[in-house]
Amino acid sequence: MEFENITFSVDAGVAVLTLNRPQTLNSFTVAMHQEVAAAVAMARDDATIRCLLLTGAGRGFCAGQDLGDRAVAADDAPPDLGDSVEKYYNPLIRNIMTMAKPVICAVNGVAAGAGASIALACDIVLAAKSAKFVQVFCNIGLVPDSGGTFNLPRAVGLPRAKGLALLGDKLPAEQAEQWGLIWRAVDDDQLQAEALAMAAHLAAQPTRGLANIKRLLNASFSTPLHEQLEQEKLTMRELGRSADYREGVAAFMAKRRPQFTGE
Repeated sequence: MEFENITFSVDAGVAVLTLNRPQTLNSFTVAMHQEVAAAVAMARDDATIRCLLLTGAGRGFCAGQDLGDRAVAADDAPPDLGDSVEKYYNPLIRNIMTMAKPVICAVNGVAAGAGASIALACDIVLAAKSAKFVQVFCNIGLVPDSGGTFNLPRAVGLPRAKGLALLGDKLPAEQAEQWGLIWRAVDDDQLQAEALAMAAHLAAQPTRGLANIKRLLNASFSTPLHEQLEQEKLTMRELGRSADYREGVAAFMAKRRPQFTGE
């Protein structure tokens, strides 16, 4: 399908989804939500795609919701923001976090509001050193959505999460790395190259194994130890019968590069 608010391309198993409304710092409208949802579904369902890279065009990654798309005048009926969250943001976060493939986020500029939350829902986050993460919800009387109250404290701990969410301070990328919010801050001119190289590496790895690593780590925060141990056992049993495991062992023994298929 053709897109107007994003770009989407696939090469060698890597899908690149770029938010493409740079004039508004890639803030979300309903139209962009619909296009992003379609592209994420394509990345999820296409077996030839083995890694998704999410980034933004221009000087920002994503400024969250485009408030002009649902501007509220004083005499208007109150909007149902929960409806917007339910229809658009929550399905996107679920699709990113449950996708059985790695999702990388390359934060090329400011990530604010839901934009920051969407970045944190991805599996590995790289950020340009000039990028900043901002929890702006407190400035307009709202709460962090799009999984923000879930992923933020898990990444940086409750005290720092409260400070960021209650004060709305800008968190520079290098400090975000130091706090454990992201994987790495890189020089601005190296961000795209590093993100693509990482995506290419992950696309060549044993996909089913990576998917289960992601699944088990995400589940670990709410799963009792005995159940987590049981899930590890069952997953090891399943993956030990996979073609990728046999290929990995054979390649190790033969001292050659493995050729994983994800089967």
